[in-house]
Amino acid sequence: MDPQQKRRKELIGKVISDKMTKTVIVQTIRLARHPVYEKVVRHLTNYKVHDEESRAKTGDVVRIVETRPLSKEKRWKVVQVVSKQKQENAV
Repeated sequence: MDPQQKRRKELIGKVISDKMTKTVIVQTIRLARHPVYEKVVRHLTNYKVHDEESRAKTGDVVRIVETRPLSKEKRWKVVQVVSKQKQENAV
């Protein structure tokens, strides 16, 4: 790869909603140290992600990659479903 080209950002997160058509909401967790209190703090971020084939379902862990703007808030797309949510059989 040419050193002048930039690599696209990749994140791994959990699908928290799949109620929209071709769109899922993915939540990522980032750990950062607080500048004053030195405690490790969890930062949660939600991304609206394009899922063309509707492969990802609620509870799945997915890999997402940054892309061109697809709508007002969608700038990411699903690359891979890393692990599926285990389905519980309702009795």
